[in-house]
Amino acid sequence: MSVDTGQPINTSAASVTTVNETSNSAGTLLLWPLWALLLFAGLVAGNFDSPSMSECGRLGSSVVLVFAGWVWYLSCRNTAPEKYTLLIAIGMTLGGIGDFFMGGLFDTLIPLPSPVLGGMASFGLGHIIYIIGCFEARLRAQLTSSSAMWGSIIFWQAASTIGWYFVVFLSTKESTQLLVWPALGYSQLLAGTAGVTTGLAVQDRRFVMLAIGAALFLISDLILGWGMFRETFPHRMEAVWIPYGGGQMMIVYAIVTARKAFQNC
Repeated sequence: MSVDTGQPINTSAASVTTVNETSNSAGTLLLWPLWALLLFAGLVAGNFDSPSMSECGRLGSSVVLVFAGWVWYLSCRNTAPEKYTLLIAIGMTLGGIGDFFMGGLFDTLIPLPSPVLGGMASFGLGHIIYIIGCFEARLRAQLTSSSAMWGSIIFWQAASTIGWYFVVFLSTKESTQLLVWPALGYSQLLAGTAGVTTGLAVQDRRFVMLAIGAALFLISDLILGWGMFRETFPHRMEAVWIPYGGGQMMIVYAIVTARKAFQNC
């Protein structure tokens, strides 16, 4: 038996929200080929003595991911994952700023002893935001296992410290000694992101893509560190940018699966 409350049921707002969410999500997925094309073009151009074209392609791919992050946020407005997607978008924006620092494009505007310091600061802030987003996801998705979370964090902290020791601390290059200890803190922060994302993924496989993305980011940082603190090597740019760009992309596009963990909220 049904009860007539006398109030009309308004489904128009829900329908508009669903349509907008679907439209924005489709638009974000269409940005993926553009990201891949720009990154690929940038890496190819770097092998043909075209540094300006290479930089435009690589930085362009980062800008596309920033844009994608904000489109995902707009598609999740007024839904349970809204705050999570906002934090991912902010973190990705800070990552894009870090890329511009690393490219030396802010040298005149913000003079620093090394552009790497600006990049580390921007990426570091971005990863703090990612970590906050992960704890928002943990709360919303009700993933309450402390052992899974802390075990994952401890594992990645240990792995990053060992990597820093062999790649950075044992370096004898005088020109990079200023960055040795900041690199430790930075590496541990990236490992913190890898840890909390792994802690989510261990409890819910819908966060696996997010965890892989964070791990790839950390791996790219160790490869970059080898080139900076040890010695350069052939195809260093590709070795850094493929896991870095892929990792950033997976962090953004993990929203596709991660947001489904919020549906029961």
